[in-house]
Amino acid sequence: MADELVLRAQRFFNTTYSGYAGMPKLEENGRTSWAVMYALTRALQLEIGVSPQSNAFGPGTLSALKSKVPSINENTSPSANFTRIIQAALYCKGYDGGEIDGIYNGRVKDGVSKLKANMGVDSIYPGSSLEPKVVKALLTMDAYTTISGGSDSVRSIQQWMNSRYIGRADYFIIPCDGFYSRDVQKAQMLAIQYELGMADGTANGVFGPGTKAGIKSHPLSVGSSGTWVQLFSAAMIFNRRSGVSFTSSYTSGLASAVSSFQSFLKLDVNGTADFPTWASLLVSYGDDTRKGTAFDCADEVTADRAKALYAAGYRLGGRYLTNVPGTTLDKKIKPGELATMASAGIACFPIYQTFGDYKDYFSRPQGTSDAIAATDAALAHGFKKGTRIYFAIDYDNTDEEITANLIPHFKGINEGMAQAGGYFQVGIYATRNACSRVSEAGLSTASFVSNMSMGYSGNLGFPMPSDWAIDQIKTINVGSGSGLIEIDNDISSGRESGQKSYNPAPAKEDLDVAFDPIFDAELTKDIQTYFQSIGIPEEGPPDSWLPTGKTKHTTSYCVQFMLSWDSLFTSLARMLKMRKALIQTSAIWELRHFNITSIEDLSVPKVNDNFSDACVYDYHNDGVLPDWVTDWGNKLQSLDDCSTGIGQIFGRRAIKARNHAIDLGLLDEAKRDATKDSDVWAVWEKLHFNQSYNISTVPFMHILHAMEKGMARPGLTTSEANTEKLLQYYQGDTANAAEQAKLRMGMYRIIEDKYQSVFRKYL
Repeated sequence: MADELVLRAQRFFNTTYSGYAGMPKLEENGRTSWAVMYALTRALQLEIGVSPQSNAFGPGTLSALKSKVPSINENTSPSANFTRIIQAALYCKGYDGGEIDGIYNGRVKDGVSKLKANMGVDSIYPGSSLEPKVVKALLTMDAYTTISGGSDSVRSIQQWMNSRYIGRADYFIIPCDGFYSRDVQKAQMLAIQYELGMADGTANGVFGPGTKAGIKSHPLSVGSSGTWVQLFSAAMIFNRRSGVSFTSSYTSGLASAVSSFQSFLKLDVNGTADFPTWASLLVSYGDDTRKGTAFDCADEVTADRAKALYAAGYRLGGRYLTNVPGTTLDKKIKPGELATMASAGIACFPIYQTFGDYKDYFSRPQGTSDAIAATDAALAHGFKKGTRIYFAIDYDNTDEEITANLIPHFKGINEGMAQAGGYFQVGIYATRNACSRVSEAGLSTASFVSNMSMGYSGNLGFPMPSDWAIDQIKTINVGSGSGLIEIDNDISSGRESGQKSYNPAPAKEDLDVAFDPIFDAELTKDIQTYFQSIGIPEEGPPDSWLPTGKTKHTTSYCVQFMLSWDSLFTSLARMLKMRKALIQTSAIWELRHFNITSIEDLSVPKVNDNFSDACVYDYHNDGVLPDWVTDWGNKLQSLDDCSTGIGQIFGRRAIKARNHAIDLGLLDEAKRDATKDSDVWAVWEKLHFNQSYNISTVPFMHILHAMEKGMARPGLTTSEANTEKLLQYYQGDTANAAEQAKLRMGMYRIIEDKYQSVFRKYL
């Protein structure tokens, strides 16, 4: 919502500074933002002679301000525009700034006094003047009142820290918003360093050797009192330990809370503020000299390495199920490695990670695909049913990204696990915040916490997840010579036991493998050429079908789409022991023929696939329509089901196919009732919006068709004649479908005979 006062501030800046180099033009929208604060910072720099101007209110700006006006008031303000900058900034902070008239009047004074009181610095900086450090804080987006979700207790500590340490050279006013953030964490560390007696310039906010040594010399126990107890109780509150108040007295109640914290983190339980406890409160990895009994690593655990690891006390190790496609890093479990670890007395827990280091990778469809690929890999390595696979999120995610990307991704993982037969449990590797939120959503059963990344915002101020199993704290080397290996030293809570025995290696079968990306362009060209030979151009419909209309996707797009989901197609084919080309042909043929023809008569929904989808959406949502159907709002027909998504599958047929797969033990999910609208919609919606769910349903459709027609289930040795029948029945049992199946067989033969059969032999 626009704020008229903020709008005034934006207009003032644009009007006053539009002719100056380096000054941006602000959007006049009445909303406070960093863009506004940066602009006001530049304007202030211009007014006090700092050049060149920049967004940063750094040491140079602070020094210039201290030199020019160490105390700003109605008598000392350098210029009317300088005062207007202050007034505009007060508006943006939610304080009264007068009329942006350049007069440091009573309203400005009242606003400044209220601001300093909220910061907690009014006893150090009394009165209504503005000190340089207050100006620096004013030109940020920091809040100085408790904001939604914040803690009043945390805010009182923030105010206390500001009042106690603002006189130190490198301490700047921190937010008083009730949240523990990166700036608050650094200020907390500076406060400890100041209490240790470190001079300005030496204290740096880093948890280094001097700070560690100092904390070790300040243990606390029942009866202790003073500033150190305040700092320690503050750290407990920052870590969201219940039943703790900000205090200067180390009471038995505080000792009890400390004992609970120590027990939870597998520290020595003594109720005292010893170094390991301090460290676990101050940085996510805690005391990184702790000896763990668990580890994870990217390198093969050979016999010599396993011996060295066991001798060093390690009994549980994490290893990767797969490599990341297209990279040279070889980190996946090697043949015989699990047996080697088991023989040495080391259990293993599996980790699945592909491109897990940026937010856009994570989505519900990708989660479904990852779960199926992880299941395929885990079964191939011999992991037993019930093993927990840890799916990795290896970047510093924001809370908003957890909501928008990660939780949907783990919903997809759980769906994918069910679609792959429900063999394995879901674990998560991520920051504290991501682990906790995914767990609280019921989407994981244990957390492997990336505490080694102490600077991640997802670890700062967030408590350890209640279901933590593995705590990753430091990369170290273990062993020597042929036994030398680099590992991440991990603490085990006991929740994860891993495996020490494994199923026998699957019998050698002629299973499909991943498509070699070297041949991407060649495959695309082959399918384009074939399609053109049967009257299907690169774009648009076949020559013999709706020549005045159009299809949604080009041939090359469809082939590239197929290749982008190759890991899913491969995993489905391997787990279900059928030919990948069969699944790909049915899915991609339908995708290429998706029709968005514009027609005058919309009374026949099947003529237009988009229109059919819109009719179904309308039927099940009482006329609440998404953007893509707005043009047809008054022309939609009553339609409770239609073919939809990549593989163009009906909701009811998908229910029947998936129920049949459940009966065969291929799926682990609750059966649906095809006579219930709610079940039809639940499945149709997934078919329409979740690409991997739709792709994963295609092979179950083939299995259903085989059963209905009295054919053997499609497998690795299905004849070409029966493959053609399966392709026909996917479209229907009609003469036209039979003719279309002959055409589809051409695409099948390209994928199978020229590529996949060769890959199976040599890759």
